[in-house]
Amino acid sequence: MVDIIIGAIQPTGPPSNKPGSAGGTMVEAEILDVREPRKAVHSPRDEERRKEFRKDPANGRVLTLLIPNGTVLPKDLDRRKYKVRLRFIKK
Repeated sequence: MVDIIIGAIQPTGPPSNKPGSAGGTMVEAEILDVREPRKAVHSPRDEERRKEFRKDPANGRVLTLLIPNGTVLPKDLDRRKYKVRLRFIKK
């Protein structure tokens, strides 16, 4: 998923945090939403509407995150290539 922000400009100067190659990168994010996992959605013909079927775990939660500085993310970011680990810190 890519967010397009109209009217924003690229920050000037060199990027403050370049993504690491093998060790991983710490990225700060803001939690926008927390919701229950997806449920099966059926059309009148009893077929899944989504192109790719995926069953979410019953105890799972879906988080929507905002990464304020997208330049720190790996250029080849793909769900099949990367694993994400979260660490929660109270404000």
